[in-house]
Amino acid sequence: MQKNHQLLSAVVGTAIALLAQPALAQASADEARQLGAKLTEFGAEKGANADGSIPAYTGGLSKPPAGWAKGADRYVDPYASDKPLYSVTAKNMGQYAAVLTEGNKAMLTRYADSYRLDVYPTRRSVAYPAWVLKNTLKNATTAKVTGKVEGDAVTGADADNAPFPGIPFPIPKSGVEVMWNYNFHLAPAVTHTTASAWLIDTGGRASSLPTPNEYFLHPWYEQSGKLRKETYNAVHGLTSLLQDPPSSAGIVFLNYYMHNAADSGQKVWFYTPGQRRVRAAPEFAYDIPIASYGGVVMWDEIHGFTGRMDRFDFKLVGKKEMLVPYNVYGITNQVASKDFIGPKHVDPDAVRFEKRRVWVVDATRKQNARHVYSRRTFYVEEDCWCIVASESYDNGGKLWKNLSLYTFPTYDVGGVNNDSWGFNDLIKGNYTLINVGRKDPGRFVRSYDSHEGLSMSLSPQSVVGSSVR
Repeated sequence: MQKNHQLLSAVVGTAIALLAQPALAQASADEARQLGAKLTEFGAEKGANADGSIPAYTGGLSKPPAGWAKGADRYVDPYASDKPLYSVTAKNMGQYAAVLTEGNKAMLTRYADSYRLDVYPTRRSVAYPAWVLKNTLKNATTAKVTGKVEGDAVTGADADNAPFPGIPFPIPKSGVEVMWNYNFHLAPAVTHTTASAWLIDTGGRASSLPTPNEYFLHPWYEQSGKLRKETYNAVHGLTSLLQDPPSSAGIVFLNYYMHNAADSGQKVWFYTPGQRRVRAAPEFAYDIPIASYGGVVMWDEIHGFTGRMDRFDFKLVGKKEMLVPYNVYGITNQVASKDFIGPKHVDPDAVRFEKRRVWVVDATRKQNARHVYSRRTFYVEEDCWCIVASESYDNGGKLWKNLSLYTFPTYDVGGVNNDSWGFNDLIKGNYTLINVGRKDPGRFVRSYDSHEGLSMSLSPQSVVGSSVR
């Protein structure tokens, strides 16, 4: 009898614990009815804010602006004629404290003579295809966060117990759900680009980091499903061939990031011309520095955050109105990097800030986990579900890095380009830019809704077969 009682208690206790996990809390049918009504189908607030500084959502940029042609090397800025509404500087930052990120407060304080935020009219520019909205509505009541560690996997009602291609949690209830929405944010199925990366030292001298010829991949947003099959069902990934300097030329990275924790949530391979072979690189994760970028970038801070979430507790702080970079065409589309590289930070003239509603997620390192950052804060914009800014803190709780992502809508295929970013190291005093305008006219950004007809190496075998060194 006692054994039966103990067994019953254990079962009941386990059931209560499972029910208490936010991972099992999908949106109810009543909550889901807000989608398409008070909320957009993808979960953003449809209406304007109280003072009208954030307008109502009206569908985004549904067609390219005048002056852009399919196959063009760069996107035309549809808002080039906009003028700043106001600027935030060290002198008036107190007036805007409630809408400033901690990173930008630190930047305004440290670089009082040169740093500022030029704030433009808010343009709710991202557009979603109808089939993605339909899938998002289905995900709202069926997608779940699962796994032995919270945040390790997402399941749903599509084939193979996966979520439908779309936003999995349009009405998020936890930090990990917001982060999974970021992982699934709508982007071109394929973005082909060559870009520059720079490290600007404390003396203001810019050193060029390797130039990659890259394909950024979001396979779930190729509607046919063929790209998913060829990329191990990855949610996002990249294939990158380094072109210079000569010592790095020919190195290839092939990275895929999954919707579950199998193989630590990623499949990564690395090709070196000297060895002429591809090897698996599971160690390219977490806080391991990326050697080809001079060790200044960690593997899990690509695009703000990449990889498994098991070393941090992700707390959902809530949604706030904040000034963040958005609709930033200049840095990504500039031909000459000298036009925006300043001695201490990016030239403020090149960055467009807007007031946006963002989900704030505070990630605190778990007690027994290892990572160089003790805490990280992510700002995930409500329309695109992409990270637009973040901060990282050292072991002493001191603000270490202020990161900005230079996001703009890819109006030809829907969604956004979230591939250019940079951060200021507030401890060392240097800064880094990744995937920005090149130092020569070879820079281009092209987006595709299918991989058909594109020459890409999508498997380790094809990487070896396509090697030229």
